[in-house]
Amino acid sequence: MHMADALLSPAVGGTMWAATAGTIGYCAKKVREEMDDSKVPLMGVLGAFIFASQMINFTIPATGSSGHLGGGMILAILLGPYAAFLAMASVLTVQALFFADGGLLALGCNIFNLGVFPCFVAYPLLYKPIVGGRPTQGRLTAACLISAIVGLQLGAFGVVLQTVFSGVSELPFGSFVLLMQPIHLGIGFVEGLATAAVVGFVWKAQPAILEKASAHQALGGISVKGVLGGLAVAALMTGAVLSWFASPNPDGLEWAIAKVTEKGGPAPSEPPSVRPPPGPAVGASSAGEPASKEAAHSVLAALQEKLAFLPDYGFRRAERPPVPSPENPPAPGWPTPDASTSVSGIVGGMITLAVAVAIGLALRRSASA
Repeated sequence: MHMADALLSPAVGGTMWAATAGTIGYCAKKVREEMDDSKVPLMGVLGAFIFASQMINFTIPATGSSGHLGGGMILAILLGPYAAFLAMASVLTVQALFFADGGLLALGCNIFNLGVFPCFVAYPLLYKPIVGGRPTQGRLTAACLISAIVGLQLGAFGVVLQTVFSGVSELPFGSFVLLMQPIHLGIGFVEGLATAAVVGFVWKAQPAILEKASAHQALGGISVKGVLGGLAVAALMTGAVLSWFASPNPDGLEWAIAKVTEKGGPAPSEPPSVRPPPGPAVGASSAGEPASKEAAHSVLAALQEKLAFLPDYGFRRAERPPVPSPENPPAPGWPTPDASTSVSGIVGGMITLAVAVAIGLALRRSASA
């Protein structure tokens, strides 16, 4: 559900950047109160795990579409909402800067959609009341499932609103929302099951982590070595090996855009990809758009092309394969073992871990000072 710059006007993208920056500042202030030496590595390893998990698109049966985990609920449940939002911002920033996954103008929207709704809406209003004071396996599963679905539905609706406010006339509100919400309902169901599996593992290994996160408290003397080891191995295996099994079908956002433009005319630009190849096509605009919008897209696309050393989670190539879509079906063959994908998963996970840990250490030292 990573938006490309072509879906946004500079005004909407800038507004969402400002809203996201304000939320990051607020969360950083709150995290200073609950950060300790145990929570710093947990934040980093979870960030790496979510980075790797987002590389795996799973097929949505009978649709020709696919989806990937957002991970916001996993982060919120295990870290608390404030540290979770910072970890999600780390993941999406690394993806946009170094892997050309999501646009730079759209980065504020992507962080907001995948971070705010699960961390500050679904987590406190749905997950915590359902789990209650005495968690059981049944309550945890139900809470993870319901909150993940609602969080993703809100995020998908946010994409629709941001696109409509940007004046992308080829994506009318009614048609777009009627495709976005149902396809992300299926994706949310799978995310809920995955969230329940990860949270269940941590709950059995060290239930105090969930309790401390819920109460916005530091972990204190709680041992997290077993949890860190399990999540680190899962992140490594997911990024290096399981990423080969990602579905080649277009993701829910790409699929919805293709379906709408099939009925209503040409797409607003080159098909916006969840993992868009760098270059002018990412930020290209149609002929009737204002020059300022076209210029902003071009500048940011050029910047992203320079920064992304593993674009589309692979080595740079003279010619990149076309983005899969209903009109451009993926080439046969699955799974697709690829050294470049494995390198991307490992390198991206390590960068995300380093960024999240650096943020945690900085906030920890600030609180100590």
